[in-house]
Amino acid sequence: MTSTNPIGVFDSGIGGISIWKEMVHYLPNENTIYLADSKNAPYGERSKEEIISLSVKNTELLLKKNCKLIVVACNTATTNAIDYLRSNYDVPFIGIEPAIKPAALNTKTNAIGILATKGTLSSDLFHSTSQKFTEGINVIETIGEGLVPLIENDQINSIEMEHLLQKFLQPMLRQKIDYLVLGCSHYPFLIPQIKKIVGNKITIIDSGEAVARQTKAILERNNILNNSTTKPSHKVFSNADIKTLARIVNSIDTSASVAFLNF
Repeated sequence: MTSTNPIGVFDSGIGGISIWKEMVHYLPNENTIYLADSKNAPYGERSKEEIISLSVKNTELLLKKNCKLIVVACNTATTNAIDYLRSNYDVPFIGIEPAIKPAALNTKTNAIGILATKGTLSSDLFHSTSQKFTEGINVIETIGEGLVPLIENDQINSIEMEHLLQKFLQPMLRQKIDYLVLGCSHYPFLIPQIKKIVGNKITIIDSGEAVARQTKAILERNNILNNSTTKPSHKVFSNADIKTLARIVNSIDTSASVAFLNF
């Protein structure tokens, strides 16, 4: 394994691009391969066994492309499958999970909201993290049912999306939350719409920047950080219609050139 090998990133669709974007900005020399398993999205409504099976399939595809490290850019896959992946493959894995800790440590109203998928909120890892940091805090957990399919179908600004967000967020506002944790990598694409509902008094937390920092730390620890000055290569694969994925990637403020491919 060499330092110029690509970083692999996978998610159940386009959501992990919110993580990939931070990595491209924070690690400008790194080559990347992004795998969007849109055909099987959303993972959050699947069983643990299905999630592990899909995560294994994605991992093996990325390893065939010589990835030196794999970012599981999916909260549901992280909370349900990353222990299995780490036990069965030698490559380093970076996972993501809802950023409960900073919300719990900084809340002034003693109330935080968590918007996530069913698969994440019902996982053992989520429960253990939540119990560790939220004693005495009112935690309002909400399953964002229906949000991922709308994002995957390029309906981010639709009336239906607005109705769903109002339905999910208004009960949290009534309970005086001051932090909203986004527990799905798709949800950062909804931040502009969420801000229209919650205003500026509520802090919205997602995991992208923290994942990028952790990725750099693991690359340095394993002596595989890419210090080459050669222009990096980025390849984005999808097993569904690539138009929405390409539009979102191309809207990101990055000088990187990206190749879009189907698998």
